[in-house]
Amino acid sequence: MSASDDIWIVGIRMTKFGKHPNLDTVDLAAEAALGALADAGLTMGDIGVLAAGNLMNASASIGQQLQKQIGQTGIPVYNVANACATGATALRTAIMAVKAGEVDYGMAVGVEKLSGAGLLAGGGKADDGDEWKPSGRYGAVAPVDGRIGTETMPGVFAQIGMEYGHKYGGTSFELFAKISEKNHAHSTLNPLAAYQKRFTLEQIMNDVMIAYPNTRPMCSANCDGAAAAIVCNGETLKSLSAEQRRRAVKVSASVLTTDPYEEGCQVLPNVNTLTRKAAALAYEQAGVGPSDLNLVELHDCFATAELVHYDNLMLCDEGGAADFFNSGATWRDGSTPVNVSGGLQSKGHPIAATGIANIWEVCHHLRGEAGDRQIENAKVGLAHVIGLGSACGVHILEKSAA
Repeated sequence: MSASDDIWIVGIRMTKFGKHPNLDTVDLAAEAALGALADAGLTMGDIGVLAAGNLMNASASIGQQLQKQIGQTGIPVYNVANACATGATALRTAIMAVKAGEVDYGMAVGVEKLSGAGLLAGGGKADDGDEWKPSGRYGAVAPVDGRIGTETMPGVFAQIGMEYGHKYGGTSFELFAKISEKNHAHSTLNPLAAYQKRFTLEQIMNDVMIAYPNTRPMCSANCDGAAAAIVCNGETLKSLSAEQRRRAVKVSASVLTTDPYEEGCQVLPNVNTLTRKAAALAYEQAGVGPSDLNLVELHDCFATAELVHYDNLMLCDEGGAADFFNSGATWRDGSTPVNVSGGLQSKGHPIAATGIANIWEVCHHLRGEAGDRQIENAKVGLAHVIGLGSACGVHILEKSAA
């Protein structure tokens, strides 16, 4: 593989996640974008393509709006929306443009304002009648909600976790709560997390039940925030300073998958199959395996989701997620630290920003810049997001050898 095929992150920034009542989506996106440029030592004049992700704020032209704040240079803009994988998809869009040789530098931005959004619900029932009547292409499939289950996110992921326990055993309400206890403990070391509060196991288990077995602290925190990353290829990296090369992080794998066809997949989401496929492709691309990972930032939108993704990302043997967690492996001082940032449950989940924010966390450990939560001698990390619909993004990142 030539240097021109290598992809490097040379600048990355995430804003403080939380409530920002005085900032709109463009303000937050601009803060992240300008921060990434400063981190890279570049200007908008260097950027050849912009991929901007926003999902919930009806900003179909968020990229163009962002340019008005940070610099209109006439470059192509891709406005991206891909459920919770929006940020990862924006980054993959920038990577593909650089990899194709069209531009020297690409920027990806993800931004969302979600504080106070409440539960992210599904489509709901089409009507209150007892008889369902097909209408149109999409309406040829009856809505799930209230008929064979739920499309509300807490309920969907509660079902996913319970199904894993029924299939493999070893799970319990207390075990899922312990996963949340870990992530909230990790968050106390992350100054950019929306919440930096440690919870006892009793506090988590006795809090408001949202969808069994997930109580309120076990659910991702809807909040405001943005993240941005700048990528270039290996040839371009050679032209940068020694310090820029030292801080660059190699993107060894960038994978995006959707659901393959299987019985029932037109109605019921399956977060497992496409995640496992994405992980397998990523490990193959990067030439590493799960045992080579020094840290993992995975999509813990709910405590139940984190458990099943241990298995889907092959961090443990199939069916062994409960034993893997109980071994202590996923704590910050364990063999495979997971969600050292605090995860979505406490770092927060501004949907379109999450995919890049997970990568921000991994990058800072690989650079040795993660402060009090630094994983010592971190060389390889994995970032994962999944959005129902469904889409899964997996990126494997490696420390620069410079």
